This record gives sequence, C-alpha cells and structure tokens, in this order.
Amino acid sequence: MTRRLADAKAVSVLVARLAGQISRHNRGVQDLALVGIKRRGVPIAERLAARLSAGRQPGIPVGAIDITLYRDDLQMVAETPIVRGSEIGFDINGRTLVLVDDVVFTGRTIRAALSELLDFGRPRAIQLAALVDRGHRELPIQPDFVARVIKTRRSDLVDIFLKETDGRDEIVLTKVGQSQKPRAKSQKPK
Repeated sequence: MTRRLADAKAVSVLVARLAGQISRHNRGVQDLALVGIKRRGVPIAERLAARLSAGRQPGIPVGAIDITLYRDDLQMVAETPIVRGSEIGFDINGRTLVLVDDVVFTGRTIRAALSELLDFGRPRAIQLAALVDRGHRELPIQPDFVARVIKTRRSDLVDIFLKETDGRDEIVLTKVGQSQKPRAKSQKPK
C-alpha cells in the first residue's frame, strides 16, 4: 500500500520549518555552512541555504558529499559502486556545519558522512538536519533538526522525491508486507 504523505506545497512548508529550527538554534547564520549528503540531501541543503541567506551576500556556503566509499555495507550495495565525488569549496575548520539528509533511518549513512566530513578538516560543530526522521536506529545518532517524524515499520519505505532529482516534490510511504522484500535505496527511480 502506497500513501502520499506530502505534496509539493507540504514539502516547501517542511523545508521552511527546518530552516526556522536551524536559524533559531544558531541565533542566525554567522559562520554557518551546509553540507548535503548526495543525492537528495544536496537539493534540500541548497533550499535551506536560500531560505537562511534571504538576501544576505555572500550567501551561506553549501557543499556536497558522496559517502559511497565510507559505507560500512559497501560490498552489499554493489560490486562496482558509483562514486559521484564530494564538493566542499570552502574551509570547514572552525565553522559550524549543518549536515543535511533527506531521511534519517538507521544512522549508518550519517556515520559514513561524519567520517568523510572529518577528512576535510575540523569544524567547530556539526549539527544534523533531516527532512524526515523515520526511526529504527542501529547507531546512537539523532538529528538536531527534523521537519517531520514518521512512524514506520522497519520494512516500510519512505521515498522523498525532489524537483531537482526527480521532477516533482513529494513524500511517499509504502507499506511493505511481511512477504515482500524492501528494495534498496539505490533502486529508486533516478
């Protein structure tokens, strides 16, 4: 059973909610930078930066990281992983970074992202922002900022579609029965 949890308007509201949480917690945006986890964390980070910058020049820097080679399940994902590369065009040393992902689930993606980020330098602090928190952690990782918490079963699928990567903004929950095997995240339509 598939159910739409958010349409384009609701996704926009969720991004605004996340931006508000980040701004309030950091008392503004001084020395703040955003780093999105590829793929869908990057457009969310860019949208957040646009809202947080709101006419400020220069705007908030945004970077992107590809955690492929930092995953602890790399052998299970693919024989030949597709590496898209990381782009962080600013110095992270001494800066507050907000790591941005679309969905926080087991915590393993975030662990990999933290390992990679620290290879770039030593930020003053790293905060975690996610559009959706669906629970079921396997590691002791919790987001600092969450736009929406969704109660799910471990086997359920939460798909976030964004205009920049998928041509539309939408959040969809698919209830997967006991006899169905959930598909890997990398099998989402591109």
